[in-house]
Amino acid sequence: MIAALYSGGKDSTLAVQKMRDQGKDVELLISMISENEFSYMFHRPNIKWTDLQAEAMGIEHVFAKTKGVKEKELADLEQALKDNEVTELITGAVASRYQADRINDICKKLNIEHYAPLWGMDPLTELNEVSKEFNAIITSVSAAGLDESFLGRRIDSGTVDDLVEANKKYKINLSFEGGEAESFVLDAPLFNKTIAIVKAHKTWSGTSGTYIIDDADLVSK
Repeated sequence: MIAALYSGGKDSTLAVQKMRDQGKDVELLISMISENEFSYMFHRPNIKWTDLQAEAMGIEHVFAKTKGVKEKELADLEQALKDNEVTELITGAVASRYQADRINDICKKLNIEHYAPLWGMDPLTELNEVSKEFNAIITSVSAAGLDESFLGRRIDSGTVDDLVEANKKYKINLSFEGGEAESFVLDAPLFNKTIAIVKAHKTWSGTSGTYIIDDADLVSK
């Protein structure tokens, strides 16, 4: 079984896209639902809507639960890979050694081939590719230079310019792998339909906030 660890964000979606472009079709998307919003491994905002993304891509999809406890959450991922008889795993890791090393260890233990097509990719190059090819929005921010106005904002060329300025001033990670922000993909080349947000709201506390999708539908392109 060729599976992708799928959060619904720009990285995991782009990873699936790049593997398909290379002739390797993902057969299953695995989305980890963490009870801990500060999970070290797993993206949390709007994770429940990954089922719409999977439907849009025509790929089988499963959820796996984890309490999100640091290090212990790895056992939940390992069990999900076993339960779904995964032989090849695709992830959207770009530069985080914390995530990549742990996934590599699990894959080695289970004799799973791990592909990380975005690994080492220049962050600005990735953002520009996402802005041109995807309709992706920012769903959480938690870093200096990223205020409430970024929530729900499409990652287009203007947003990329503003992120670059924030990087220059505050040194944020443009890949968001330091937890600076999270994203959600509404449309991509491999989507047969696009996701339309029907209702959403923002939350803000101190220096961080989240854009929460309350209702969404798939619509024809």
